[in-house]
Amino acid sequence: MATRRPQVRRRATRAGRQPGAADRKRSSAAERGTPRAVVGVIGGSGLYEMEGLRDVRAVAVRTPFGAPSDRLVIGRLGDVRVAFLPRHGRGHRLSPSELPFRANIYALKALGVEAVIAVSAVGSLRAEIAPGHLVIPDQFIDRTHARVSTFFGNGVVAHVSFADPVCPEVARQVTVAAERAGATVHAGGTYVCMEGPQFSTRAESELYRSWGGHVIGMTNVQEAKLAREAGMCFATVAMATDYDCWKTTAGGVDVQEILRVLAANVDLAKRLVALAAPGLAAPRTCGCATALRDAVLTARADIPARARALLRALGGLP
Repeated sequence: MATRRPQVRRRATRAGRQPGAADRKRSSAAERGTPRAVVGVIGGSGLYEMEGLRDVRAVAVRTPFGAPSDRLVIGRLGDVRVAFLPRHGRGHRLSPSELPFRANIYALKALGVEAVIAVSAVGSLRAEIAPGHLVIPDQFIDRTHARVSTFFGNGVVAHVSFADPVCPEVARQVTVAAERAGATVHAGGTYVCMEGPQFSTRAESELYRSWGGHVIGMTNVQEAKLAREAGMCFATVAMATDYDCWKTTAGGVDVQEILRVLAANVDLAKRLVALAAPGLAAPRTCGCATALRDAVLTARADIPARARALLRALGGLP
């Protein structure tokens, strides 16, 4: 299904408000010239400092949900334009519960992104997933409770399918890229997303293991849900930094050890993104782009103008 792409906005709209007709008209000539991207990468601020990235430009994108975590960096890897978004902001200013998830995903959509790679640090819930290993999850368990996980409400009801929350095509290509980059990679697994910012208790860690969890983190499930609503392909690259706290011989979670493992694997993540990007720019054959097609329950005539504008921006209305 053909989708209409949203414009990058010139003026901020009130956080949480849905866009109206006036918002759609507010785009300057400079903004219309903002380079578009096909692949989006959410992760640390150092990811875009990679060899081979050309025509680099920082872009401030305004959204109906407030500002994203930070300016996005757009560059070209070969023939593919890639948009990088530092999830926690430069300098790691935002805690997991403070992240502007809707603004982040909307901003990527506004730039034309069709496929999203979310790179994040996680704790391992399995002995075979050692610190430094990568996991490409195919399932999530949502244990968050203080976050908005949908674009909808305010006059429009939509229920997208989320049985398979990860795009299988993007997950496959990211797995292949990880292997080519030299990583020890585990294809598939369940990512438990907790609220944080505290780490798990040992009882919680053992509970998540009994549920079949493979890794635990604090950020990716909202990104996956919103990407699905926005008709974007999504996959997580989960980098294990520790054994959470279930493995008593490894001790509890230590922030300095997490930072050490992450720093040692920055180059690996960069290689993975560079290797995956060309394949992710190919025409899509999955069903992610049409996730909203049959998901809206509200009668079209009863959808408020602002909600209709949002649906059009996300590709849910012609």
